[in-house]
Amino acid sequence: MAADLHAVAADRLRRDGQRYTTSRRMLVEVLDEADRPLTIPEVLGRRDGMPQSSAYRNLAVLERAGVVERVVTTDEFARYELAEDLAGHHHHLICTGCGSVVDVTVGARLERLIDQAVTRIATDTGYRIDDHRLDLIGRCAACLRT
Repeated sequence: MAADLHAVAADRLRRDGQRYTTSRRMLVEVLDEADRPLTIPEVLGRRDGMPQSSAYRNLAVLERAGVVERVVTTDEFARYELAEDLAGHHHHLICTGCGSVVDVTVGARLERLIDQAVTRIATDTGYRIDDHRLDLIGRCAACLRT
């Protein structure tokens, strides 16, 4: 998948008038290896030698090109992950205590029920729904213990 991932990222950046630089490739690789959305400090901690300002700037470019998505949580840090079409469909558990984000996938039956609910909402409101994202917000097990 990595070669395809890099080809897709390069193509999306090219369509946005950008180059697929070494720093951007590094960011895509870090996010591809992650099992959850990462904050910029977490991204920087996984690769040596990348200036923080470069990470911010390049993540903004990758987001605009549709390569990464920003996950907004309840703490001060945005988190980043590969765009859903690159990483696979999933949902998030977001902790209001510590701000952690956990990726979760649901079974096919539950996903069909969610799709049915989304279709019903679209019908009732006149929206054309292109996709859905479900963020469940609460407190993680660690925060509940404190």
